[in-house]
Amino acid sequence: MSVYCSSRFSTIRRASREVFIGDLGVGAENPIRIQSMTTTNTQDVSATVKQAIALAESGCEIVRITAPNKTAARALKDIRSQFRAAGFETPLVADIHFLPSAAMEAVEHVEKVRINPGNYADKKKFSTREYTNDQYEKELKRLHEGFSPLVLRSKELGRAMRIGTNHGSLSDRIMNRYGDTPLGMVESALEFLRIAELHSYRDIILSMKASNPKVMIEAYRLLVDRMNDEGMTYPLHLGVTEAGDGEDGRIKSAIGIGSLLMDGLGDTIRVSLTEDPVFEIPVAQALVKKVMANWRDAKQETEKPDTIDPYHFQRRSIATFELTPEKSIGIEEPPTVITKTPFELTQFEALETALSEATPKLKDTPIEGLCIAVQTVDQLQYIEATWKRIEPYVSFLVLEIPQSIDLESLSRALTDSKLPLALIRDFDADALTPYKRFLGICSSFDAIPIVGLTPNVSDGICSEPANNLIVTLNSQTRTNSPKHRIGSYRHLANRLQNWQNPSPLWIRNSDTGENETASFLNRLLDASILSGSLLCDGLGDLISIETDKDLTRATKLTYNVLQGTGARISKTEFVACPSCGRTLFDLQSTTQRIRGQTGHLKGVKIAIMGCIVNGPGEMADADFGYVGGAPAKINLYVGKNCVRYNIPQAEADQHLIDLIKEHGKWVDPETVEA
Repeated sequence: MSVYCSSRFSTIRRASREVFIGDLGVGAENPIRIQSMTTTNTQDVSATVKQAIALAESGCEIVRITAPNKTAARALKDIRSQFRAAGFETPLVADIHFLPSAAMEAVEHVEKVRINPGNYADKKKFSTREYTNDQYEKELKRLHEGFSPLVLRSKELGRAMRIGTNHGSLSDRIMNRYGDTPLGMVESALEFLRIAELHSYRDIILSMKASNPKVMIEAYRLLVDRMNDEGMTYPLHLGVTEAGDGEDGRIKSAIGIGSLLMDGLGDTIRVSLTEDPVFEIPVAQALVKKVMANWRDAKQETEKPDTIDPYHFQRRSIATFELTPEKSIGIEEPPTVITKTPFELTQFEALETALSEATPKLKDTPIEGLCIAVQTVDQLQYIEATWKRIEPYVSFLVLEIPQSIDLESLSRALTDSKLPLALIRDFDADALTPYKRFLGICSSFDAIPIVGLTPNVSDGICSEPANNLIVTLNSQTRTNSPKHRIGSYRHLANRLQNWQNPSPLWIRNSDTGENETASFLNRLLDASILSGSLLCDGLGDLISIETDKDLTRATKLTYNVLQGTGARISKTEFVACPSCGRTLFDLQSTTQRIRGQTGHLKGVKIAIMGCIVNGPGEMADADFGYVGGAPAKINLYVGKNCVRYNIPQAEADQHLIDLIKEHGKWVDPETVEA
């Protein structure tokens, strides 16, 4: 199998050609560049310049501005002039959809033009037809004629270009040959890239954006794989489009962008949030800092055998067994959530109070497994005696047993145990005998053994599958750059596969001392990158985020990461674009308002978009869409289909609720509370 990166176990940066946007180098040995986009009306020159300045001052290295028509494209001349007069050399990029004429105007004024191959030279009719090879070639010839003028003018002026595919706006030609797939996204870009190469124009950056991180990750991997086959080394711009706002938007972005960066892919990024664009910059900076630290001393290494197909998602096959009569682990079950308590058993009263206070706040995101670190045999007996006091708040316990508790004492203390229990012990690679005995002791009192292994585990540890065994990494395992914990879990999963061991895998976002002083944003990004990468690879059957000392916040974050990958849905899902000059209503306030009215609808997915520029395909897996159709007018969608047109915005919220009710997906908030 061709591999899209040098290593899936270490962060080794992909080699790419250098592309200059003005005087700013992207790719090659340059640092990852951070960019964002203005949200003002482009024809309001002063407002756009003011926001561009705010972005540049916050650390944005590339500023993108929408140019939806020739008039807006002409305004770029004055915007650039005033921006430069204010002392800023940050390169400007024109964002083009639909109109080649706008692109031809914009290229005269700014350092880079971004075009969407799905709508630049195609008029999307959503028609279904089979193309013969001759018909397809005629379409490509038409594409060549429509795109070549921009390529030639860009080459003449020394401008850069981004060919930016959006999952939601693939052309009818691509849709009918490749479907609404990551492969279709890749081929959409390659059609344009091949035309540019025919003209010997190579100042190009590529992107593969989608609102679904899993689709986005697969598309970028396939793109690099295809470019490798054709000897291409173009830089990559990474982003999850329509990620949304708040914690959810940051999680989705970190899952998609962070996963690829840790695999060594990516030369420039944008974190797209439905917020003031200035707020995107610190998130992007934190992501870049984390990944570039992993590039230090990166050396080419021999790729280890990898059993995961990185181009097609498939969840790893595992054994099925009961944790409790109400809770099972299996491939048909969503990942189980475990919460690590920060309290010592000497603080049991505080633990009980914290669980009591957390439970009503968690509702659809309950603490399922509670992980408690145990230090002595006496504490085991204390847990047995006090279980009834915390039983209302959790489904089962995970007791973390240190090596200092010998196995005989452990067995005696729990022989008559009635606890719904899993026991975890960390083992070194050579601890074969204690491991075997640990399994036997657990089976004597109906506990489930969990084994924490070091990444370099020897073949003997799990080569003989055991019933009701869970496997994870040693909680204190640290990895040094360019190696990382994602690679360690992948390595462990590969070894399990080679041993034909179907034991479930527990992803532990452990506090190894590196997160003690980290901000909540950094802990969020760490958890999203580690767990998100693995879940998008099909790995992970239990998950815990142990870097936050607040029970409620840690549990919520765990569920939100699962939701961001689509692995477990526990609330309403919102797909919301970040706003730009095309937006036909205030996205931030509208998103918050709709969230307030529909945020209780567990499992319902709602897309909120300022216009339809990225195509209704971005709503492909959304149940309902709320989209700007004209100034002060809203169009409502069910899936990709527009079902209500030009509703006055003042009435649109109620129409959306009515539409949800018509399709049987509405639940009254009072019913949810009850």
